[in-house]
Amino acid sequence: MNTQWLQVPVLIFGIGPTELILIILVIVLLFGSRKIPEIARGLGRSLSEFKKGKREGEDEAGKDDKKDQPPAASDSK
Repeated sequence: MNTQWLQVPVLIFGIGPTELILIILVIVLLFGSRKIPEIARGLGRSLSEFKKGKREGEDEAGKDDKKDQPPAASDSK
């Protein structure tokens, strides 16, 4: 008999669906249903600001690398 369909999938860090539901329930009880969207919005904004700063830093580093390189010599012999 194939019992593969009886197995419950294991999520991240070995957390199953029951544990995940309990964690969500505790979060809702602690913060309340009105505060959770505000927290999520704040996290989204901070993540987008972080990505924007990272992109700007990479652009600045790329500009600095181009300045440090000597001009290419032309081979017109």
